[in-house]
Parts: sequence; C-alpha cells; structure tokens
Amino acid sequence: MECFDAGSQVEIGTCVGEMEKRVNMAVEASYGFAVQSAVELDEVTGRVVAQPALEAAQEAWGRYRDAQCEAVGASYGGGSGTGIAIASCRVDLGRARVDELLRMAK
Repeated sequence: MECFDAGSQVEIGTCVGEMEKRVNMAVEASYGFAVQSAVELDEVTGRVVAQPALEAAQEAWGRYRDAQCEAVGASYGGGSGTGIAIASCRVDLGRARVDELLRMAK
C-alpha cells in the first residue's frame, strides 16, 4: 500500500485514514452511478428488480467489509498496528467495490 513508505506509525495511520476517506467517497460516487443504471434498467424492462437488488447488495457488502476488516484487526491481537490494518483492509475492499460498481454502471 502506498502509505507504508510514509515513515512512523502515526504518519502511516494518518495517510491510511486519509486514503480510506477518499476510497469511501469513490464507493459512494460509483454506487450512485450503479443506482442510475439500475433505475434505467428497471424503467426499460418495466420491472422493479435491479435497484432493490443493488441496494441489498450494497448493504450486504458494507456488513461484509466491516466484519472482514474487524477480523483482520483482531488478528493483530490488539497491537499498535491494529487500526492501520483495519483501515488498510477497508481501503483494499473499497477499491474492489468501486471496480464492481463501475462494471455494473456500464
């Protein structure tokens, strides 16, 4: 991850925290694009399936991300790198989610 060259643990933690904020904004933006596509699909097909399915998937993904990253953090045994590990996990999973959502928005 880009931040691991930042220096001290405090600097790395700050860097990863900022990166997590940017990734969260990207997830929200790409989710908005995917919702627009789902709404359009539902309008074209005369059904109401794609948007509710996407909303359910996004909620489930959020729960998965939180649980998975807490498990990653727990593997650090409460050590000083726990917060960085959790945030790094959230960045990695968030980036993957952005890719998935953008594929759905096409």
